[in-house]
Amino acid sequence: MRETHQHAERDFPAGAGVLLGLGLGGFFDGIVLHQMLQWHHMLSSVYAPTSVPSLRLNTLWDGFFHSATYIFVASGLLLLWRAAHGRHLHWSSKLLAGSLLLGFGTFNIVEGLIDHQILGIHHVNETVPPSQWIYWDLGFLAWGAAMMIGGWLLLRAGRRETGAQRVVA
Repeated sequence: MRETHQHAERDFPAGAGVLLGLGLGGFFDGIVLHQMLQWHHMLSSVYAPTSVPSLRLNTLWDGFFHSATYIFVASGLLLLWRAAHGRHLHWSSKLLAGSLLLGFGTFNIVEGLIDHQILGIHHVNETVPPSQWIYWDLGFLAWGAAMMIGGWLLLRAGRRETGAQRVVA
């Protein structure tokens, strides 16, 4: 019974960090790429924002996108709170950083493959000539893969550092 309690105190909810990372990846995409740099909107390859109605449609879908990323962040916080509430925990910061990077990178890979490549509803940087879009899209995927690899390595290092036998999802 004591061993189970000891493991429960050490288990890090990696799923919480992944959800937080997914949400933060989406916020970065939406805030930096959609709003600040204005490289694309959610549907900008399908409905070019060249008129007020198409800009309104793109802005609406950007809002749906931001709502989904908000749900990821809120869910991650809830899972993290439930795991940590009322216990004295000794987690390596590498566990949180690794799971955040894993989630952020997963966001880039999934969003990059589905929205950029499969559906083609937008591309990373639509301010450059269309012949160059693929390079930005591939860079986005490479950035996501690098974050996923770095996150996985940090999770492993954090697990060793904390002495946790497992990291829960």
